Amino acid sequence: MNRKVRDWLKGRWLRVASVICALLFWQVVADYVVMNRFILPSMTDVLTSFLALVESGVVFIDIGVSLIHFAIGMGAALLVGVSLGIAMGWFKIIDQIADPIIELLRPIPPLAWIPFAIVWFGLTQVSAGFVVFIGAVFPILINTYTGFKGVPKIFVEAAKMLGCTRNRDLIVHIAIPSAFPAVIAGVRIATGVAWMCLVAAEMFGVSKYGLGQKIWWYYHLHQMPNVVVYMVLLGLIGLMLDMLLRCYVEGYLLRWRAGEVR
Repeated sequence: MNRKVRDWLKGRWLRVASVICALLFWQVVADYVVMNRFILPSMTDVLTSFLALVESGVVFIDIGVSLIHFAIGMGAALLVGVSLGIAMGWFKIIDQIADPIIELLRPIPPLAWIPFAIVWFGLTQVSAGFVVFIGAVFPILINTYTGFKGVPKIFVEAAKMLGCTRNRDLIVHIAIPSAFPAVIAGVRIATGVAWMCLVAAEMFGVSKYGLGQKIWWYYHLHQMPNVVVYMVLLGLIGLMLDMLLRCYVEGYLLRWRAGEVR
């Protein structure tokens, strides 16, 4: 076994050990210090509740509904944020027209839009998706805009000298590859923000189902182990979304930065 493999295994074991220690500490504190399931359910209480929820099947319905809400909002945010970011970053007149409106709307917290989401769309999947869209669109738009504004002029001038003179061709062949890392960074930021907005929107009654809605529901029933189950699921799903994006983007779409293009 070479040194690199040993170091990798050592790092993995340290991570596993830290998680096990945290779980044991949680169990001890809950059972022997707090001793109140409403204030702090123990790890075994949460595990028992998780198995019961899995057996009933309700947890899978809530996960599916939340992922639909997330997909609706993120899909719309990508469409609007990337398109408008490209237009603002490449065409000065569009930047001058749209910038005051964007800067006026951007500081408004996404949760402030919940009343209008309910009024406009009712308690539907589109309503929750709208709140997710508000939270995700601005990080994507700003990073796309920044990436396109930062395209080196020498790239553009060199492309023009080689016959690439139309704006469409310059955007597709020069600006997008140059700005792509900034766009992806905005998407990663937006993913985290959108996931938090989704949970808050569902908790405030935008939807009748979902992970966030069940947290509030079980809190009112004083079933705190179930609350913790849904909190853990939210963390794990959010982590998985970020890891999938990071692994796919860095391992495939941006592998050229490491000189791995074949």
